[in-house]
Amino acid sequence: MTVAAVVFDVGETLVDETRQWAWWAERLDVPVFTLMAVLGGVIERGEHHRRVFKILRPDLDIEPMERRRNDGGDRFTFTAADLYPDALPCLARLRAAGYRLGIAGNQPERMEAAIASLGIEVELIASSARWGVEKPSPAFFARVADELALPPARIAYVGDRIDNDVLPAARAGMLPVFLRRGPWAFLQERGAILPRTTLTVDSLGELPESFAGTDARLAQETAR
Repeated sequence: MTVAAVVFDVGETLVDETRQWAWWAERLDVPVFTLMAVLGGVIERGEHHRRVFKILRPDLDIEPMERRRNDGGDRFTFTAADLYPDALPCLARLRAAGYRLGIAGNQPERMEAAIASLGIEVELIASSARWGVEKPSPAFFARVADELALPPARIAYVGDRIDNDVLPAARAGMLPVFLRRGPWAFLQERGAILPRTTLTVDSLGELPESFAGTDARLAQETAR
C-alpha cells in the first residue's frame, strides 16, 4: 500500500524553536549560549529536555513558573515567523499532490490553537497534552492512525528525533521520515542505526519528490 497521509512533528520539524529557547534563557536569567550548550549536553546523555531547567536553576520550581506562564499575559505561543521557510510550501505541494496531512507532536494543548491560527490547511492537529499520551509511546502513533482511519502502513510520520519520531513510527508500522535539522537530529544521528524503511531528508522541500519515489517502490514491492 502506498502512502496516503503525511503527519508532521512540530518542534524543529515545522517550527524553529530558537525563539522559544531564547524566551526561557531570558526568564532563567542565563545567556542564550549557555542554555543552548547545556541543552546539547542533555541531548547527548539522552535525558529529557526539562533537565536543562534543573541544571541551570536547581533552586527553581519550574511547574508554578510554567503555570504562571500559561495562565498569564507572558504566555509563549508560536507565530508564522517561527515556521521554517520550507514548511508551508511543503504542505501546499503535498496537499496538491493528494496527500492527507496532519500535525501531531509532544506539545501543550494550546499549541493546537496556535497552529490552527497560522492558516495551515491540515486534516489533523493534535497535541500530546490533549491526547494524554506522549511520544515515543506506541499509543501515540496508534492514536494518529485511529484519527486518520488509516492502517499505519499508509501513514508517513515526519520528525527530527530518532528516539521520539523515527524508531517508534517504524515500530508502529508507519513510514518514518527523518528530517536532519535541529540539535536532536545531528546529535542522535551519530552512530544510529535507522530502520531500513527510513526516508532521510535534509529539508522538507525534498519530501514531495521523495514520496513519489517511495510510493513507486512500495507499489512494486506489493505487486511481487
